[in-house]
Amino acid sequence: MSRIIKKALLALLILLSPVASASEVSALRYWTAPDHTRLVFDVSASVSHKIFLMSNPQRIVIDLSDTKLKTAFAQPAKSHPLLSKIRSARRNSDDLRVVLDLKSTVKPKSFSLKPNKDYGNRLVVDLYDKKISATHKSKHSSKPKSVKSRNLRDVVVAIDAGHGGEDPGARGPRGTREKDVVFAIAKKLRDLVKREPGMRPVMIRSGDYYVGLRDRMKKARDAKADLFISIHADAFKQSSVRGASVYTLSRRGATSEAARWLAKSENAADLVGGVSLGDKDDLLASVLLDLSQAATQDASKKLASEVLNKLKGTGKLHKRHIQQAGFLVLKSPDIPSILVETAFISNPQEERNLRSKKYQAKLAKSILSGVRNYFAKSAPVGTRLAARKHTISRGDTLSHVANRYGVTTKDILAHNSLKSTVVRVGQVIDIPG
Repeated sequence: MSRIIKKALLALLILLSPVASASEVSALRYWTAPDHTRLVFDVSASVSHKIFLMSNPQRIVIDLSDTKLKTAFAQPAKSHPLLSKIRSARRNSDDLRVVLDLKSTVKPKSFSLKPNKDYGNRLVVDLYDKKISATHKSKHSSKPKSVKSRNLRDVVVAIDAGHGGEDPGARGPRGTREKDVVFAIAKKLRDLVKREPGMRPVMIRSGDYYVGLRDRMKKARDAKADLFISIHADAFKQSSVRGASVYTLSRRGATSEAARWLAKSENAADLVGGVSLGDKDDLLASVLLDLSQAATQDASKKLASEVLNKLKGTGKLHKRHIQQAGFLVLKSPDIPSILVETAFISNPQEERNLRSKKYQAKLAKSILSGVRNYFAKSAPVGTRLAARKHTISRGDTLSHVANRYGVTTKDILAHNSLKSTVVRVGQVIDIPG
């Protein structure tokens, strides 16, 4: 075949080959978190885009290159805190323009996500409400008020329901989504902690929206949490696998996190175990961080052991010993943290259990019981749970009481504002934690 004929055939093939089709937006989904709204565009292929803001009235414009819209967007509810209306139109015959009418000024951030087992290509746009963000920042950047030593505080339990929003987590045979059942368990645990004297719950996510893994750690630290409990439901390709597990951070995970903390100036300036690393030299900062992590890991193992023991009475255990892994949410260097895999959602029986409100309550009670046992032995100093009371009996002296509780007579005098070591039968005194 001559070269001329080959070139002609090649040109013909190029002409006959299909032109790359435009990307298509098949749906727009959005979730509202306390400080931002996340919009997720489901697209048939990765798209290039531009975002800019307009005022009077407040709008955000999103231009998607070489893209068309499959179906009209559903409009937000009138009660939506940020979105008023969503409009769309063709632009330059090839592009798609999306206009969001807003109720407040925002700061947008966008990124693309590749396909996974649940979704195809996605364009994600996060809209941060400037007023809410400023209030949130001011609230957490203010200096803590000084408290008198006699004022005891509640312990703070951070409860993290895994996944959320566009991240459904694992799915059961009946289509049960992990994000839904773990949030239901988390709410039940929150309600139980609320009723527990000396404890206060903090929900890491309070609705169906996604929180970044490092943001989960940050929320717990901002709340000055004494414990962090992440709740999940496991899955496996074999549906016969079942049972609960409890995880703590592996040593390898702790080592990698220590390196990150020491490398990042915003972390180094933060507090670890109540001590700022920002004004310390590298060696001292490394030693302090290592000590803090070692104490935290030890406390995490004690907490995990208590929770695992209580889960034995709820159902089958997948692993009878504490497991260790490098889960990012467990990496806070100064908050004892555990991850509870409540059951295998991929197991038909355990999926039914997880859907049951009665079983969810049973799991929440077991976790709380483990937390209660942990604090009975390891309540932080200065908390109501660490404060103990002793009623003076016949023959008691203040020095005998001090020896019994492992404190000094001077500590008891100061803690109770007593001017004398003389005590009377029936007198109730506080024992410092």
